[in-house]
Amino acid sequence: MSVYTPVSDEDLDAWLARYAVGALSELQPIAAGIENTNYFVTTAKGRYVLTLYERLPAEDLPFYLNMMAHLARSGCAVPAPEPDRSGALFSLLNGKPASLVARVDGAAVERPDAPHCRAVGAALAQLHLAAQKYRARLANKRGPAWWRQAARAVRPFLTPQQDALLQAELAFQQGFAKLRLPKGAIHADLFCDNVLFHGERVAGIIDFGFAATDFLAYDIAIAVNDWCDDGGGGLDGALVAAFVGGYDAVRPLTGEERSRWPDLLRAAALRFWLSRLYDLYLPRPGELTHAHDPSRFERILADRARATPQMPALADRPQA
Repeated sequence: MSVYTPVSDEDLDAWLARYAVGALSELQPIAAGIENTNYFVTTAKGRYVLTLYERLPAEDLPFYLNMMAHLARSGCAVPAPEPDRSGALFSLLNGKPASLVARVDGAAVERPDAPHCRAVGAALAQLHLAAQKYRARLANKRGPAWWRQAARAVRPFLTPQQDALLQAELAFQQGFAKLRLPKGAIHADLFCDNVLFHGERVAGIIDFGFAATDFLAYDIAIAVNDWCDDGGGGLDGALVAAFVGGYDAVRPLTGEERSRWPDLLRAAALRFWLSRLYDLYLPRPGELTHAHDPSRFERILADRARATPQMPALADRPQA
């Protein structure tokens, strides 16, 4: 999202010559978000999203793009990357690796209700099941090693109270990587703005730039912290029940996943508090910029550490 690498009509015309998508009609920058440069692209033959990857190394892109292609072929609500005439899913544009992905017709929901949460939970479970047949692996670049690195970088900017919260949580999460939970390819950033709806139906899951191989239940926790927020840092129990119920109906959760739920919620809150702190205090230059307020995830982390919310009981099947 933010525009770090400007692209002109002339630049894109030359790049699009390798695709069978017709002539360029419109190029529109997308200002929301913070990781990559994105544009809406309309050509004679369709509507697309152009992404220039600002941080991801080219050698990692096959994991993300082939994952999206695999999920789309498997029937998940995921837009497929457009191959060029040689079959490649990305190539350099203005010095950055870039891809073209089908644009999804739909809209994000700012204030999800229970039916939205249930639908997203089910869609995430379908994604996880389909991803079990995706053989590529990629370590999570925003995992525990990055948490420690980012914490050192932002520590000079924190108040004593913030630093105490951060150091306590890092100590609590020391054993995170050693948890024995089901793993696979995960989205790792399934916030409300990365799901597009038609009514209450999931039309498309987008933005796989943080996808990695990690715990499936951690992916659920990342999503629930955003989708089920009560507005004050706590969780809305009805929304959590809908999300987890929708997920569990498609991929039943294990007993260990359920027992580790409070720890996973805290880990997800820590990861996104750190990334927002990092982007606020150590931003990259961009033509358009959009940094998220880290205070929201500070409140969420403090709440999860204090309240240790349990995964809701599911009435439709015996508990493991």
